[in-house]
Order: sequence, then C-alpha cells, then structure tokens
Amino acid sequence: MKIAAVETFPIKVPFTFGGAPGGFARWTSNDTLLVKVQTDTGITGWGDAFCYGCMDSVRAALHGMIVPRVIGRDARDIARLSYELQQALHLHGRYGITIFAVSGLDIALWDIAGKAANLPLHRLLGGAGQTSLPAYASLLKFRDPERVAARTKLAIQQGYRYIKLHETEEAEVRAARDAAGDGVPIMVDTNCPWTPEQARQMTLKLRPYDLYWLEEPIFPPEDFPAIARLREGTGVAMAAGENNCTAVQFRDMFAANAVDYAQPSVTKVGGITEFLKVATLAEAAGVTLMPHSPYFGPGFLATLHLTAARGQPGALVERYHMDLEASLYGDLIDPVNGAFAVPQDPGLGRDPDPDVIKTYAAA
Repeated sequence: MKIAAVETFPIKVPFTFGGAPGGFARWTSNDTLLVKVQTDTGITGWGDAFCYGCMDSVRAALHGMIVPRVIGRDARDIARLSYELQQALHLHGRYGITIFAVSGLDIALWDIAGKAANLPLHRLLGGAGQTSLPAYASLLKFRDPERVAARTKLAIQQGYRYIKLHETEEAEVRAARDAAGDGVPIMVDTNCPWTPEQARQMTLKLRPYDLYWLEEPIFPPEDFPAIARLREGTGVAMAAGENNCTAVQFRDMFAANAVDYAQPSVTKVGGITEFLKVATLAEAAGVTLMPHSPYFGPGFLATLHLTAARGQPGALVERYHMDLEASLYGDLIDPVNGAFAVPQDPGLGRDPDPDVIKTYAAA
C-alpha cells in the first residue's frame, strides 16, 4: 500500500468565546491545517498539523520538505517514516515548524492503518474498555475577573466538572474559585510568562486557591530544572509539555522531576508515533498523561483515541471553551454531561465534513 498523494487544506472557522478586547479578541477564527494522504489502494487518511499563527510556514514545510520524501513509500511503515523524516530534516530543527508538519502526516498514516485493519485507532493500539472520557473546559484569556467568573459558571452549567484558566493574575483565579466553589478542580495555564523568581512569587499567591495544577509557569518552557525547583519549593502540582517536541524532551523533563502531569500535543510532538513513546516514558516515570488538545481537527480525534488506549486513571481531555460557527465532525467535538464519546468507527472514526472544508477554506 503506497502513498500516492498528499494534499493540504487550510481552513479558518470563526468562533466566539464571550471575551472582550484585550484577551483573545484579535484571534477570531480557529485555524486547522488538514493533511490528506491517499494510497494506491484507495484508502484515504486525514491528519492535522499544528498551525496556530504559522499556517503558511507549516504548509510550506509539508509540501517542500516532506511530500517529496514520502510519495511512493509504504503507508504502513509509519515508524520508519517518522524516524527517517526526523533524521533527514534535523538540520531544520526538531522543534517547531518541521515537527508540526511531520505530525500532520503521521496522524494521517495512522488513520489509514486503522481503516486498513477495520479497527478504531484505540483498539488498534490495544485499548477497548473506554467509551467515554472526562472533559475539561479550557477557557480562553479574559484578563477580567467578572468575565472569568461568568464563563466558569457557564461551563459548569454545561456539565464540565474541571475548569482551566489562561490567566496570569490572582484576581481572575480568585474569581474562578469563588464562582466554581470548593468542589470543582481548577487548573491555571500561564503560557510561560515568568522568570523562576517571578514564578515562585506568583505560585505562592495562587496556592491558596487549591490549584489542580499550574501549567507552564516559566520561560523558557524547556528550563525543566527551574520548573522542578518551583514544584518542590511550593508544593503546587506542575504540568507542562505542550511545547515539547519529540520524546527526547519529555525524557529530559521527567529526568528533572519537573512535572506531575505530562501534556504532549499530538499535532506538535511528532504525531501519534511520537506520542506513544511519550506515553510509555510517562508511565515509567510515574507521571500522569494529560494530553494537550485545544483543536478541533483530526488531532482532536487522535487525542480521544490515544487517551482511551494509553491514558492512566484520571486522564482528562481538553476542550477549548469556544463556540464554533461550524464543526468538521459534528457533535463529536462536544462533551455530553462532561464527557466525550470515544469514536468507534475505523481509523480516527470519522472523516472531516467536505462542506465545512469547502465553506471555510483559507486559501
């Protein structure tokens, strides 16, 4: 079964999130770079390369560096292709754009593998027991305590039992805790804003709000020893990994005892092949796998399958708390009573809606 063609489809779907100018207001569409792989046997797979703020660059990397190397190759030889692409392209970096592009191809190849075996991906990977997975609402950034409180209450009314904030000030975290009450776990993703000393001071301020975890508090994100010192010195659980590319960075993060929760992003880390390596390392290190998945394309479906197959007890699935104008997968992207259904059809479980691809095409 040979790779016959690779196409990409950039799409932009407008959304609302209850925000005001100053937060994510300048970000008005959810962007997805779909990767379609066709085989000479007629099986088609769909992947998803991370592209927020870098769609043109990732698309160029796919068509310029990756596609010429994979046409005619065996679509079933996924691990070898992953290794060879990473090795051949390491001059261009094993972090960022290049690995995002590799991720998109890899996810599509695993979709093909599941379809060829007539099995949903989670069963192909050895999991069959979970039909639903608990969700958490990942609120966008507001910088406004009242809006944070209102959106927290709305998410809880919608059935979410876990809330994540993207805030960096105490007032917003306090507002969320007051709105949620004591029984709802609250996580705070700060997106790498602080020096180690700033992070220590802020973590101590936030500690009274009983954080489930504090996410990426230090810049640069790969300063794992600094995160480890913060974790040990404050007693607050730490989460990181969405900016890690390849299992090697996770190996180093675990060796530093930096985190309680590992957050590989399947569209960033190197795809499903690399994600599986991270899952094994996390289990061996005693770190809970908590995938990063703030997207709505094939990478989201892949995350559901990977969590069902390899997630440890307590693993949650992230869902950006935004209202999309259209969905590539209908209601599969929406939790019911705080949980996502695990797709049961072969491969990723569903192909993206061609009407949505056409209507929201970005180029």
